[in-house]
Amino acid sequence: MTESASSTITMFGADWCRDCIRTKAQLDGLGVEYTYVDLVATPDAADVAREISGRTNIPVVVYPDASHHVEPSNADVEAKLRELSLI
Repeated sequence: MTESASSTITMFGADWCRDCIRTKAQLDGLGVEYTYVDLVATPDAADVAREISGRTNIPVVVYPDASHHVEPSNADVEAKLRELSLI
C-alpha cells in the first residue's frame, strides 16, 4: 500500500443514500480529506465495498488504519477520527 493510500479515508456511497449524504456532510463539515467512491458512477466499486465490509449496506467508510465502519452514526465517525488524531 502506498503512503498516500494508508493516510486517506475512503467512503463508498451513493447520492440516493441518506446515510451516505449525512456522513459525507459530516466529513465535509469537519474539513477531513477523503476519497469519495460514487457507487452509481462506478458500480463495480460496490464489489470492493462488499469485500471490505462483508455486507451490502452503505456507506462504507475505510480509515487509514484499515478499519472500517458500515452505516456509521456521526458519533462513531467522530470518535474514530479523534482516535486517529484526524480532528
